[in-house]
Amino acid sequence: MSVSASSSPEPYKVLSAHRSPSSWLPSVTKPRRMLVAALAVGYATQALLYQPGMWGVSFPLVVLVVLGALLWMGGREGWERARPNAWLIVPLVVVSGFVAVRDSDWLTGVNVLTSAVLMMLLTHFWAAGRVARLGLMGYPRVVLNASVQPLRYPQVLLRDGVNLQGVRQHAVGLKALARGLLLAVPVLFVFGVLLESADVAFSTAVERLLSSEVLTEVVAVATARGIATVFSACVAAGILGHALRRRSLDELGEQEEAPVAPRLGLIEALTLVFTVDALFLVFAAFQVMYLFIGDATSPAPGYTYAQYARQGFSELMLVSTLTLGLVMALARWTRRESRSAELLFRGATSVMVALTLVIVASAVKRMGLYEDAFGYTQLRLYTHVFMFALGGVLGWRAVTLWWRPERFAVGAFVTALGAVLALNVINPDAFIVRHNLARVSGEELPDLDYLMGLSADAAPEVAALLSEREPEWTERFFRRYVLHPGAGPESAWREWNLARRQATFLADRVAKPAAK
Repeated sequence: MSVSASSSPEPYKVLSAHRSPSSWLPSVTKPRRMLVAALAVGYATQALLYQPGMWGVSFPLVVLVVLGALLWMGGREGWERARPNAWLIVPLVVVSGFVAVRDSDWLTGVNVLTSAVLMMLLTHFWAAGRVARLGLMGYPRVVLNASVQPLRYPQVLLRDGVNLQGVRQHAVGLKALARGLLLAVPVLFVFGVLLESADVAFSTAVERLLSSEVLTEVVAVATARGIATVFSACVAAGILGHALRRRSLDELGEQEEAPVAPRLGLIEALTLVFTVDALFLVFAAFQVMYLFIGDATSPAPGYTYAQYARQGFSELMLVSTLTLGLVMALARWTRRESRSAELLFRGATSVMVALTLVIVASAVKRMGLYEDAFGYTQLRLYTHVFMFALGGVLGWRAVTLWWRPERFAVGAFVTALGAVLALNVINPDAFIVRHNLARVSGEELPDLDYLMGLSADAAPEVAALLSEREPEWTERFFRRYVLHPGAGPESAWREWNLARRQATFLADRVAKPAAK
């Protein structure tokens, strides 16, 4: 349906393209208003996030600024259309807020990446559609689309929001100004040389200005910030334009994912399922007898802890992931032409999922043996959370085999969000210190070099360790946390981070007794 020039378009819509050489570009409503919003968001973003390694409270503030711009541009009607997917705002605000709480580089990377994905999903579904209607492959497709499509909108805003005729008129004046400056340069040079020779104080001030690096630094910083502002404004224009565009009915998430025509016969599928079930049953029996009933406290004969845990873990995780894909593919492509056939298929695949959960539990047990022997590290802890998340996805797959199969994808997505939130709540670095201390006894100490290399998230646990057992390490602790960039009281407010500020306080408290 075309929109006439005299109509009053809704603020959240994008009109059809103009008939021009750039007709492949969309056309936005209220382009000047959107241009102002994009420039404001761009300036705020570069001002808050100019130093990537020092993000703190600045990151969630940028997220709130973008959300505020979306609400302002969309208006009340736009919010009404966005409401079915507004639940995405809650994890977006929470996850981005943890950037101002946790200091771990690993966790910050996970939080920033998760926030970006949530923002892309929210952008895609702001005006219409349902995120719950996406299939499993719909999520990466939406994220990819939300990354590419916004590239069109900065040019749109320049085309529709800037008065090109006025720019051409001002260009005439700018050319005259440039010619005047060219005439003024030699005159100023001659007069400057004469005046410099006439007064020693003036000459000294000019030499100091020209020889100092202040002017060069000011120009370099201004140029860098200007480029950062323009880039951030372009990103903001893409987010706003893509979120407030006109929706077509064939976009992802507008309707439930259409089922495909099944091509695999029931007998063939059940043969595959039953044989895999038999293999998994034999393997699971060995795992139960040795790892669980036997309560193994050592690796299998002939294996070291590292060989038994690492090698076994990687293979078992691969098997579990492949099984999940196999169950999904069979559920999608197998013909079930009767109620009894459906029940038989669901029962057999449910057994496969249940046995796969035993395999996941075996991998968790193996990793636990390794950690009991050598302690926790960041990689091992993140791997643990991944294993539990995989187990949750498998459990949800078993549920959706019997109830609402079209909701498997959104359940897996929510499980992934839950894993990210769990990592933030666990506080991996502090968890590592606590549990590595718990596994040693007597005067034995964990690897202090490794613990001191952790982020400020571990500061309370490290401070307690040093004050009780290793007071001579207090100076190193003081230097590690008090001199940490962005941790001291002189750091900018936008770099404020709860873990870094707490670490500074604790380090100062630990170091003062040592100084006495």
